[in-house]
Amino acid sequence: MLKTVAAFDRIGEENAFAVLARATKLASEGRDIVNLGIGQPDFPTPPHIVEAAIKALRDGHHGYTPATGILPLRQAVSKDLAKRFGVEVDPELVMIMPGGKVTMYAAILLFGEPGVDILYPDPGFPIYRSMIEFTGANPIPVPIREENGFAFSADETLSLITPKTRLLIINSPANPTGGVTPKEEIDKLVKGLEAFPNVAIMSDEIYDQLTFDGLEHQTLLAYPEIRDRLILLNGWSKTYAMTGWRLGWSVWPKKLYDDVRKLGVNAWSCVNAPTQWAGIAALEGPQDAVDHMRKEFDKRRKLVTEGLNALPGVTCETPKGAFYAYPNIKQTGWKAKPLASALLEDAGVAVIGGPDFGVLGEGYIRLSYANSAENISRALERMGDFLSKRKAA
Repeated sequence: MLKTVAAFDRIGEENAFAVLARATKLASEGRDIVNLGIGQPDFPTPPHIVEAAIKALRDGHHGYTPATGILPLRQAVSKDLAKRFGVEVDPELVMIMPGGKVTMYAAILLFGEPGVDILYPDPGFPIYRSMIEFTGANPIPVPIREENGFAFSADETLSLITPKTRLLIINSPANPTGGVTPKEEIDKLVKGLEAFPNVAIMSDEIYDQLTFDGLEHQTLLAYPEIRDRLILLNGWSKTYAMTGWRLGWSVWPKKLYDDVRKLGVNAWSCVNAPTQWAGIAALEGPQDAVDHMRKEFDKRRKLVTEGLNALPGVTCETPKGAFYAYPNIKQTGWKAKPLASALLEDAGVAVIGGPDFGVLGEGYIRLSYANSAENISRALERMGDFLSKRKAA
């Protein structure tokens, strides 16, 4: 028999893709499925970005690029950060990645090994825990609680740090909860981290342009006191509806940058060339499409929150960012994953059970409102009909 290394027995996955596959199969069999499971904008990539990629191909950008990404794109990222947040980032510390997950992979691989702790948000993006377990490190959940508006608590986070802690992962605006941690709490966290100078921080800010109700995103790049141990994760997927382009970027401390470059040389070589030129067009071109998408997401956010709170046994905090709602379904009597499965199989609505986002996810499900208002309304109607007629299994 073939024998693989033990790490592969520990690796997990992102169940949203399994739900997507099942929903697609049911649809191919003639079922009418409303998919609120996958975190993917239903808008097309803006035309000027598409045209930039086509032009790059016609101009002959067909070959390898540096593993770190082409300099004009790294410069565009730096200029965008300066414009939006007033922070200076050296383009030589920007790394262009084939999507956001690769930054998680690299950061966790750099710090994870048996005997060390890595802290991650729970409920949170499932790949955090999966990759931590893959390295053999101990995954330590940082509770993300409904009573805190699904923001992390600085005090609770700091209380979990021990001499074994190597890396702290934070995420705001957050997947799956839609929570946004306020600046005051982030200030407190950064101040508290002064006592733990050997702990690196990875801040996942992929939803930084999707905040609502006048909230402004607070980037951790704004804290010079932690810049020498901060890894920032971001990209184009959510903001510019470019999920399939596989284009992300990250900012690294100088002492880690070359390690990640070498990892890139060994693993993914580089991001495909025309996509990088499209990334420049996204950052430097008109932002009308981004503004339009944000306004549409805001309308859907209100629609889904109102609709969920009208369902029997369901309550839902109004999400403050990203494009997810994370309703509490405890009063329905259902466990989260059986309910998610029954909603897909019997009601034709794809959602994700809370436990797929962590050990603290029971009692919740995640809905993505990156779908049309019409489809969201149809899904809510089906969910209401299902919950009024079906008791918990």
